[in-house]
Amino acid sequence: MAMSQAANLAEKAMGHGDNAITEQNLTNPARDRAKYADPSGETMKALVWMGKNSVEVVETPKPKIIEDRDVILKVTGSTVCGSDLHLLHGSVVELQKGDILGHEFCGKIDSMGPGIKGFKEGDRVVASFQIACGDCMYCKKKLSSQCERTNSNTIENIMYGGRTAGMFGYSHFTGGFAGGQAEYVRVPFGDVNLLKLPDGVPDEKGLYLSDVLSTSWNCVVDTGVKDGDVVAIWGAGPIGQMCTEFSFINGASRVILIDGGLGAWRLDFVKSKFPKVETLNFSDLPKGGSVTSVLKEMVHGGPDVALECVAGEYAKGWAHYFELLLGAETDSSEIINEMITSVKNYGRCGITGVYVGYTNHFNIGSLMERGIRLIGNGQAPVHLYWNQLLEMIEKDQIHPLAMLTHRVLMEELDTIYYKFEKKEDGMQKVFVQTKFSDPPCEGSPQVTSYKS
Repeated sequence: MAMSQAANLAEKAMGHGDNAITEQNLTNPARDRAKYADPSGETMKALVWMGKNSVEVVETPKPKIIEDRDVILKVTGSTVCGSDLHLLHGSVVELQKGDILGHEFCGKIDSMGPGIKGFKEGDRVVASFQIACGDCMYCKKKLSSQCERTNSNTIENIMYGGRTAGMFGYSHFTGGFAGGQAEYVRVPFGDVNLLKLPDGVPDEKGLYLSDVLSTSWNCVVDTGVKDGDVVAIWGAGPIGQMCTEFSFINGASRVILIDGGLGAWRLDFVKSKFPKVETLNFSDLPKGGSVTSVLKEMVHGGPDVALECVAGEYAKGWAHYFELLLGAETDSSEIINEMITSVKNYGRCGITGVYVGYTNHFNIGSLMERGIRLIGNGQAPVHLYWNQLLEMIEKDQIHPLAMLTHRVLMEELDTIYYKFEKKEDGMQKVFVQTKFSDPPCEGSPQVTSYKS
């Protein structure tokens, strides 16, 4: 919390850059009702960040159109992502009390600005988690997550040597945009950042084009999984599960999935969906063994490819635990070091889990001496992939419903955050329904309520 407050003060003192061409820092219409709230006075339910380890569902104003290419969506589906837990924990800086969270959502168009072409009110659409202008150097290459004109945050520019695109519901560090864990959401450049969903693709499938499908596909193809590769995946959550399916699709001969602790049950869950996958529980290693030593026993020389689908905020050992606690680092290098030491010489390691800053004890020697390729997959460029992935859903070539375990209620979303954090109730991936949602599609879970 102190780090977020300090970052907010530093950003305010330095000021934003002048690159953004869309409004910044409107994370909740309640911050300036005259400027951002719908004049009708209508309110909506929304999930907001209230401080470290605290979120709440509140009533807040419905957003209004403020720019010509804005779209206001009635949200018909959203979800909770592992990345949202980094916000809950305060690992991502520049959060402010009352910020509306949520970067994966779909809906129906409620209203549009005069600059929107090719859409009409009532269209079913899914949003990309990033906000792209459509015209800059990166957008012209469909590298939408790196748009130059939707995030003017100065601290991110200093830390990273460049900025990412603005992102929904992901702190002022990425532009300060209200997220989609709400009943309504404003989408800037709606003609660029929305994709129509055909009638044959229900929300429970189309929603996940917003992030998890594109992120998983990007992880696999950007790291270069190819025919015959043995792939090891750290993390059996939704991203790890979809990377398992996508690795096989891209020709992997074997996939080894690694998890443990509170998440150990997910190994059996994923194996029930993809029986070919092999599993490794790091909580149940042989005496004196390590993840690396076991992988070397399973595969001569180690896997060809390692995919990181966890994140850097989770320490496994005491040294990193205390360094994270004391602010001596922002991210643990333990999983990355395991990946580097586990793969074959000249192996490839892709990082898709969120890392926000700096790490200690990084095994640069192994990386250099053994020729390991360490690839930051980046925030996935959704626009590069979502048309292809939508077509694969329509042809039943990929199966997003396989990860969906729970359908939950918007008004109980704060409770869901804590259950998801603790990996309780077999919760792999949720579909959050609102008052605007259609009935569950075939194969989708029915609603689970957690009201006591």
